[in-house]
Amino acid sequence: MSAQGGASAEWATRRERSQVPVVRFMVWLSLLLGRPLSRVVLRGIAVYFLLFSPASRKALQRYYQHLWQRPAGWGQLYRHFLSFATTIHDRVFVLNGQMDLFDIRLEGREALEAELAKGRGLIIMGAHFGSFAMLKAFGDAHQRRAHMLMYEENASKINGILAAINPDAPRHIIALNRVDSMLLAREKLEQGDMLGLLADRGLDDDDVVRLPFLGEEASFPAGPLRLAAMLRCPVFFLAGVYEAGNRYRVHAVPLADFSDCPRGERPQRLQAAQQAYVSELEEQCRTAPHNWFNFFDFWKPSPAKRVQTGQGVTAPDAGS
Repeated sequence: MSAQGGASAEWATRRERSQVPVVRFMVWLSLLLGRPLSRVVLRGIAVYFLLFSPASRKALQRYYQHLWQRPAGWGQLYRHFLSFATTIHDRVFVLNGQMDLFDIRLEGREALEAELAKGRGLIIMGAHFGSFAMLKAFGDAHQRRAHMLMYEENASKINGILAAINPDAPRHIIALNRVDSMLLAREKLEQGDMLGLLADRGLDDDDVVRLPFLGEEASFPAGPLRLAAMLRCPVFFLAGVYEAGNRYRVHAVPLADFSDCPRGERPQRLQAAQQAYVSELEEQCRTAPHNWFNFFDFWKPSPAKRVQTGQGVTAPDAGS
């Protein structure tokens, strides 16, 4: 896959360079000291990013300009980086099965429980917002396994880190673009499991949908919802919102149900689901602005092949 120019390429080219070293360091320190003691370094990490990541500061300022119609002060930017460091730090304990360390409030439990009661799996779509690792809270609450779908390169990169936290964690990663990816995903859904993926960025050869987001058009990958249409399953939006201390608010809401979707209705349903996803993400940004973790120019035009929303969003044929 190419990664040249554009907003989507910008995050791919950086290869999350700011996040990976932080993750490796925090895994080691967190497992050594535990959550309370290891949290003392988070403020230093936040200060480091604040002072030595000018590109990230610039991207955040554009985000806040869209959100508040004014730039953020240094205190707000510091709080933003601190939230970022905190969610990475807490991910270590979530993946290590230490959910008792957190005070988690679940929103949308009723709709999710009603769907899971049907005995089928579903897709959970999140974003680089808050802690998507809190998907595990929903899985644990309903005795369902949660698996992550991600680009193959990212999957290979993160598996070593996950194994250092919990040797079983890499087993719950499904790499996309492999020959058996769809078969494995379908198998997990048939077992009643949940599949999670982040649906706010793609790579340059991904089709995108251009939709208004915080007052200006931005590119969102069309692939995640196309995948859900191919797999014929329900789709929920999820945001694991970090509030303060050890408190998280896990917000889930249904986006679409492709389990019984005639082929002729797919474009309209995909379009509606994509708009619902963007609207939910926008609402969470307004409610908890410091949880936005896209440190690049999100509104920069993408060179990817665009899918015009006015003409609908098409899904690959998955049979009748």
